[in-house]
Amino acid sequence: MDSQSLQTLEQGLLGEIVAAASLEDLEKVRISALGKKGRVSELMQQLGKMEPDARKAFGQAVNTVKAKVAGALDERKAELQALALEARLQTERADISLPVRPGPAAEGRIHPVAQVMDELAEIFADMGFSIAEGPDIETDDYNFTKLNIPAEHPARQDQDTFYLQPDANGDRLVLRTHTSPVQIRTMLKQKPPIRIIAPGRVYRGDSDQTHTPMFHQIEALVIDEATHMGHLKWTIEEMCRAFFETDVKMRLRSSFFPFTEPSAEIDIAADGIGKPGEWLEVGGCGMVHPNVLRNCGIDPEKYQGFAFGMGIDRMAMLKYGIPDLREFFNADLRWLKHYGFSVLDVPGLAGGLSS
Repeated sequence: MDSQSLQTLEQGLLGEIVAAASLEDLEKVRISALGKKGRVSELMQQLGKMEPDARKAFGQAVNTVKAKVAGALDERKAELQALALEARLQTERADISLPVRPGPAAEGRIHPVAQVMDELAEIFADMGFSIAEGPDIETDDYNFTKLNIPAEHPARQDQDTFYLQPDANGDRLVLRTHTSPVQIRTMLKQKPPIRIIAPGRVYRGDSDQTHTPMFHQIEALVIDEATHMGHLKWTIEEMCRAFFETDVKMRLRSSFFPFTEPSAEIDIAADGIGKPGEWLEVGGCGMVHPNVLRNCGIDPEKYQGFAFGMGIDRMAMLKYGIPDLREFFNADLRWLKHYGFSVLDVPGLAGGLSS
C-alpha cells in the first residue's frame, strides 16, 4: 500500500471517529481499525512479506497512522463520556428541597425494656447506687439456700423453677428466679457499706397476660449500720416519682419473704394501663433477714439493710400504657415501632427521663 492509500485510510478512520455519536459506536470504530482483524492491524501483518528497506519505511508510516487513530479515539471517548455524564445529570437531578430520607439511626428502635433499664439506672445512679451483675445460670446455693429459702419452699419446686444438670462440682444449677444471687455475690466479696442495684433477666414457670417464663427484674440492696424501714420506703417513693415523672399512688402491703423481715409487696395503681381503681403488684421489699447477712459473712448484730426488687417489664407497662406483657417478647416490628424509642433518646434526669 502506497503513502496515498495510507493517507486515505487515515482520513477515513478519523472521519468515522468524529462521526461516532455514542460510546458504543466509537467502540465499533476502534475494533474495525485497531482490533485484531482491523484495517490497521492487517497492514502491520504485511510487514513480514516485505524487503528490509521497504519494511522499515512502511512500518513507520503504519505506526504513524495507528498513533493518530488511537489519539483521536481517546479524545473522542473523553468527549462522549462528558456528554453522557451531562445527559445523566439532567435526567437524575436531585431536588435538594425534599426532606432527607431517614437512615438506620432514625428507623431503628430501642425496646421499652432496654429503655426502662436505662431510665432506672439513671435514677439509682443519682442516688449513689452502683450496678452489679451476675450470671443467668446460678447455683441452687446462691439462688435459694443463702437467701434463707428452706428446702420445702414452693419456689424450689420443679413446676416453678427451671433446673439444669449439676456442674462438675456436683452443684445443682438453675436459671435464676430473681437477681438476688447478685446481692449474695456482692455481699460475699464486698464489705459494708453496700449500695447496689442488680438489673437482669430472670426465669420462672409462669405464662399468662401478666407473667412470662422469662422477664426482667431490678433489685436494690443497701447494707450499713443505720439503715431502717423508713429509708426503704423513701427510696422506693423517690424512685417511682422520678420514674413516672409525677406523683403516683403506691402502697406497701404486708407480706412474707424468706430473705427479708419485715417484708412488704409493692403495689402501684393500674390507671396507666386502663384499669382505674385496681392495683398492679410490681415487686417486693423488706429489711434484709439476719440469716442472709450471716450466710454472707456479715455480722447482723452490727449491720442491717434493706432490699427490694421489681419487674422492669411491669414498670414499662404502667408508664407507657402497654396492656399485655406477652407482646414484649413477640418480636413484632409493628409493635416495636409503636412502643419503641429512638436510639438518640438517651434518658437523663436533667431534662426528664422521657423527654
